[in-house]
Parts: sequence; C-alpha cells; structure tokens
Amino acid sequence: MNAILVRPDGFTATELTRAEAMRLLASVSYGRVVLSVGALPAIRAVNHLIDEGRIILRTRLTAPASGTRRANAHSGLVVAYEADDLDPDRHTGWSVVVTGMAKTVSDPGAIARYERLLRPWVNEADTVVAIEPQIVTGMRLAPDGD
Repeated sequence: MNAILVRPDGFTATELTRAEAMRLLASVSYGRVVLSVGALPAIRAVNHLIDEGRIILRTRLTAPASGTRRANAHSGLVVAYEADDLDPDRHTGWSVVVTGMAKTVSDPGAIARYERLLRPWVNEADTVVAIEPQIVTGMRLAPDGD
C-alpha cells in the first residue's frame, strides 16, 4: 500500500492493493452499482457477494442493471461498483471502486447456487448478474501510523 495523502489532522489516506480492495469488498454485503441508463449515469444500491473474483448481484429483469441481458452476450455492459465501510464520527474507514463488464449469468447450476447464497433486497429479483473486475481501486483512511 502507498500513502497518497497525509492530512494535517494526523490521518493518512492509503491506496489499497487490488487484493486488499477485493478482500474488503468481500467483507461487506452491499454497495452501489453505477451504470448508464439512457446515456445518463444511474446508481442503484444492491447487495452482493464475491465469488471467484467476480461481484455477483441479483436484480429484476426490468431493472437498469439487468440491461446486461439486452447487451451483447459476449461484450456485456460496462459498470462501476462501489462499496465502503466508513465511520463518520472517527473519519476512518475504506472505499473500493471496481469497474468492469457486467454480464447476465445463464448457467442454470450457477443461477440456482447464487439464488441460494444471495437474498436480494427486492423480492422480484429474477436475474443474476456477474461483474468481472477490470479496474480495482481503493483507499483507506486511518490515523497516521495505523
């Protein structure tokens, strides 16, 4: 990890490695998916799990994140995914952003497995989406010396 900013209040912002960022992302169960809807950015709060290095979401077929089903099956849809764990009182924590290709999962066995493992916030979720991370960035804010 490389310090990228030492603040005058004694806190250091440290850049996370890809491995550390993915580990932290796996430690929380929710985040925000960012995608394009009608050429404009849209953000949706969703819960997730990490499996084999991919971010797995369940959503509704009519939801914007399910646009991956309408996208070319080979190319997918470019999205960003962000999750964090921040303490607003202590001004500490971390944030991770992943950019990659989201594709609809079509393997029936994988779909059944993800349906067992991931309970979506929206009961009508009928589509499993996998985001393949291509760019992974993250930052941790901690008291200097931690």
